Amino acid sequence: MRKVADIAITVSMAALLTAAFGLAAPRAHAQAGLEKLAGSKAGEKGQRLLVEADELIYDNDRNTVTARGNAELHYGARTLQADRVRYDRGTSRVFAEGNVRLTDETGALVTGERMELTDDFKNGFVDALRIQQTVQLKGETVRTRISAPRAERVAGEQSSFDYATYTACEPCKDHPETPPLWQIKAAKIIHNNETHTISYEDSTLELGGIPVAYLPYFESADPTVKRKTGFLTPRFITSTAIGTGVATPFFINLDPSYDLTLSPAFVSRQGVLGQAEFRQRLDTGSYNLRLSGIFQTTPSAFLPGPLGAADREFRGSVESRGRFFINEHWRTGWDLVGVTDKWFLDNYRIRNQNITTDYFREAVSTAYLIGQGDRSWFEARGYYFKALSSFDWQKEQPVVLPVIDYDKRIDGPQPIGGEVRFEANVTSLSREATDFQGIPRTGSYLFAPSYNGISYPLYETCTTFVRDRCIVRGLGGVDTRLSAQVSWRRSFIDDFGQVFTPFTYLRTDAFFVNPSRSGFQNALVNNITTVDDGFSGRVMPAVGLDYRYPFVADFGALGVHTLEPIAQVIARPSETRIGRLPNEDAQSLVFDDTSLFEWDKFSGYDRVEGGVRTNLGAQYSVVTPTGWYANLMFGESIQIAGVNSFRRGDLANVGLDSGLENRRSDFVGRFQLSPNQNISFISRARFDQRDFAVNRFETGVTARFSPFLPLETSLFYSYYEAQPALGFAHRREGLTASATYRITPNWFVTGSALVDFTRYLDNRDTFTDLYTAYLANPVGLAPVYSNPGLTYLSGLSLGGGYQDECTTVSLNYIVSPIATAIGVRERNQTVLLRLELKTLGEADLRQNVSSSMTADGIATVR
Repeated sequence: MRKVADIAITVSMAALLTAAFGLAAPRAHAQAGLEKLAGSKAGEKGQRLLVEADELIYDNDRNTVTARGNAELHYGARTLQADRVRYDRGTSRVFAEGNVRLTDETGALVTGERMELTDDFKNGFVDALRIQQTVQLKGETVRTRISAPRAERVAGEQSSFDYATYTACEPCKDHPETPPLWQIKAAKIIHNNETHTISYEDSTLELGGIPVAYLPYFESADPTVKRKTGFLTPRFITSTAIGTGVATPFFINLDPSYDLTLSPAFVSRQGVLGQAEFRQRLDTGSYNLRLSGIFQTTPSAFLPGPLGAADREFRGSVESRGRFFINEHWRTGWDLVGVTDKWFLDNYRIRNQNITTDYFREAVSTAYLIGQGDRSWFEARGYYFKALSSFDWQKEQPVVLPVIDYDKRIDGPQPIGGEVRFEANVTSLSREATDFQGIPRTGSYLFAPSYNGISYPLYETCTTFVRDRCIVRGLGGVDTRLSAQVSWRRSFIDDFGQVFTPFTYLRTDAFFVNPSRSGFQNALVNNITTVDDGFSGRVMPAVGLDYRYPFVADFGALGVHTLEPIAQVIARPSETRIGRLPNEDAQSLVFDDTSLFEWDKFSGYDRVEGGVRTNLGAQYSVVTPTGWYANLMFGESIQIAGVNSFRRGDLANVGLDSGLENRRSDFVGRFQLSPNQNISFISRARFDQRDFAVNRFETGVTARFSPFLPLETSLFYSYYEAQPALGFAHRREGLTASATYRITPNWFVTGSALVDFTRYLDNRDTFTDLYTAYLANPVGLAPVYSNPGLTYLSGLSLGGGYQDECTTVSLNYIVSPIATAIGVRERNQTVLLRLELKTLGEADLRQNVSSSMTADGIATVR
């Protein structure tokens, strides 16, 4: 018969064993032992020790108490299991023998053949020890393991493991004797439970059982520690301009709520790059501050001004980010980037998430306040844009402060009902110089290079404003606008299923414009006589009706079919002051299926659609019981009366070449197909109204073929006809593709490509050639472009790797575009090797393999 004893003792044996060998449990302070089995005293925090065994033996002659046969000791969430547990009252030692297993409340498991401890549990040892502990690392569950033929507890706070191994890898189920993917073997591993550190003496790192690295001594924090002072994984650096070196980050845990990381980087050509990052977590949020700087020893490695920073000895940056929650409805924060020069972050490979790196590089600094209610939204922001490419002129970049948006929706008053919506926006921006370009004759579709406001030979000469030669992207000076709109709509459904949605809105805008008119560069603006100076206003009332009549048929296994004709009519006066006001936020006009039934098709507040217009279309959809879905949509927009807002271009020519500039717009359509939840196909297009030629086409597919085939892939193709009035002299056409194939659950290969079908090559190789030509003839530069329409592999990534519960290894070859001084596209070819050993650290090795590389601010190396 199995005997059960429910005994109250001062401290549980399981708790003390857990403390004795470094697991997450409090250390014992009170005298306890199995001789208390007959007692009834309450245990720690009122808990009681439950002992289960096939038999309990009291031996008064030998002065021992023994629990034998499947012995289990339960204390709270902790359990000790063994074939036999014996307490020797004469020597004050406790012995657990045979398949000993100790589990604490965290799930950590200690196993061994024999455990021996003194009754105060400050000293003792374990034979054939194996410790398994579960920890959370970067959101993942990782199990760490330590095994040793013998472990000893010393002075109550330190555990010593002789000839031990440590790993975070799972053992092979079929062949547990096989070495794990990686492990550390050490003559001695010492776990200090007071400092929470693990030190390794005479250690070797093995990969697949093969020694690959030897370390006489190193130390790391134990898995229970998330933050501890010490060195982090070094980062290796190599660059033509800065040389070869290594960064050695050192983390300082100043307090549980804040820390400091010092990362000096020693590079052969430039000296020491210092970096320091301070982070602090508060009750309502967190913030960080990162400083970088270097006194260069070889500034001549960089291009001279104005194309590089060769004239600077000291270079540096300041970066900061903050996120704070004021209460459940309000939050605030900032992202700030400041640099001594536009090339610093790129030259020294300093990464920041607020910096865009594809083609055009810029750093965006912003501060914001956001409030959100059940049916309301408030956001106030300020922006500062720092240009980081050689061909950008900082004086053309705007400072935007503030941008305030407010959106509130309420139920309409009875008996009107419906929904009432109020929207408001305040935007104020300023720039020193007007951002403009000439309309292209021939040349690149992608880049619009200018230096100090001067257009280059891709474009018409634009030193004074001429409507058919110039586009003003942003006006110099101050531009402030206040906009407000109140709208109402309500849907009615009659007995036949027809849906009528009447709506109305009133939009008002107030502008204050003070263009900058000083300097040679702004001679351009002096010729724009149509721009309204000072205060001006605009009012746009509208009333409309949206009509839909869905016809629904259920064909059982063939699915539910829905045919829905849609008609919309909007009556309003013509837009006023077209071309007499700046346009900063409404330059991105895309007419397609998503904007066909928009009340106002402009993307921002600076423009407002006017005139009487009807939008007509229909859509057909099918949904089957098996999950098959298809949708087809087609329509057009017709200007009925008044001035067509899209026919008269503003300073940026927005509206022209959009497909809406004629009375009858281009046709737009969409086709979407999803045979199941793993495959999705979509196409959308815009067709010329006169001859049905394709002016815009996008199509793509995403697919996951598992479990039949471990493959994930996507393929997207885009085609845009030339829009000369908007600065695009040639068609734009390209293809993006990506795929990931899992050879096994652990091994994978991946790749992606960006193919440009319409590249236009520049006969000149560098910015210096063009800049020299400009100095010789600043007005009459002729087009120098040739070889149009070549296919060009703009971006490529190929790689593969291995990933399991303890290791990640990946190797990638990356070809990425670079926006160099005048927009000439170079390809940066990089090999990236990444290795991560869970709980130990990770390392990246990045090497550029280009035969020739041009980067902003760095002299070309060939």
